[in-house]
Amino acid sequence: MRNEPAAPVAMTLPATAGSSARAREAVAEAASAWGLSEDVADDAALVVTELVSNSVDHAEGPIGLTVSRTDAGLRIEVADASSTPPQQRPIQVDSARGRGLIIVAALSSAWGTDHNGNGKVVWAELSD
Repeated sequence: MRNEPAAPVAMTLPATAGSSARAREAVAEAASAWGLSEDVADDAALVVTELVSNSVDHAEGPIGLTVSRTDAGLRIEVADASSTPPQQRPIQVDSARGRGLIIVAALSSAWGTDHNGNGKVVWAELSD
């Protein structure tokens, strides 16, 4: 049986490398509080790491993180001040980078980008 709807977890993170770790902690705490499976929590940790890392690498200013409980699992939203949507790029086999959106797409039941007046929100939904 699913937990009662819970309040979303929302925070503002600096555009620094350490923000990915804080985002993982927030997602893990929310997933645990909402009784989601360990598999979903692990997948959500990878997804939020990739989304926050993309914002750190490609945007300026603070990063907004919101984690919400959904009927099927959870939704992760990462907002930044850049209006440029994320783009999957061809994998360079000699590079350790460039696979983030492939990971997001593989682990999420759905993902996308919404534009707002201040930039964009990249979101991903994971099912339990």
